[in-house]
Amino acid sequence: MKRQFDPETLEIMDRPQPVSAELERDLRNIRRFNRWFGSYALVTSFLRQWIRPAARLRIVDLCTGSGDIPRLIADYARYVGASVTIDAVDQQSATLEIARHLSADYHNIDFIEANILSLEPPEPYDIALCTLALHHFSDDDAVRVLQRCRELSRKFVLVSDLRRSLFGTAGVYFLTATFFREPMTRFDARLSMARAFSFSEMRELAVRAGWGNFGHKSFRFARQAIWLEAA
Repeated sequence: MKRQFDPETLEIMDRPQPVSAELERDLRNIRRFNRWFGSYALVTSFLRQWIRPAARLRIVDLCTGSGDIPRLIADYARYVGASVTIDAVDQQSATLEIARHLSADYHNIDFIEANILSLEPPEPYDIALCTLALHHFSDDDAVRVLQRCRELSRKFVLVSDLRRSLFGTAGVYFLTATFFREPMTRFDARLSMARAFSFSEMRELAVRAGWGNFGHKSFRFARQAIWLEAA
């Protein structure tokens, strides 16, 4: 299966739009996908290694969507007794408005409207994460995203995404034909899998981005991750 990426065809949630019930439903469905199909478990497995009790860390979550990953991080840090501040970055103003509402009780999360490729924080972060977003970019821009992740963090980087495969494609089509039939979710989920990188393609992106000594692993439910850890 060859990757299908047309820069002129945007996922519906990526198009300029106001806050709407349809967008809120789609973001809720993404949170359900993340919870039920492995993204939360994947991210948490790295949090257990990187966030220790009494640690004080600055974290950035790129392409944050409705902010569920930052909330997951904040909850985990609170559970283990660590102190974290999280910058949650996205360029979609309507999505960020929804994220801010959902995160009203999380005072250590700051939502920033910005293009991640031009983000210039005052100092490096300890951890940079990018979850289920790399497939939104062309090959060349995906390499730039990985380079930017490395520049933003002085310690740890985690980039996780879909893993394109026949099994994953069949699973997405089944789920969006039965349980997640809303038009935006159905269109975006199917397009996301078609745009996703295969396991070997993801590795090649990291090599092109100049990542050295990086980890790369496939996970359940057509997920994969690449990561960097400070020596």
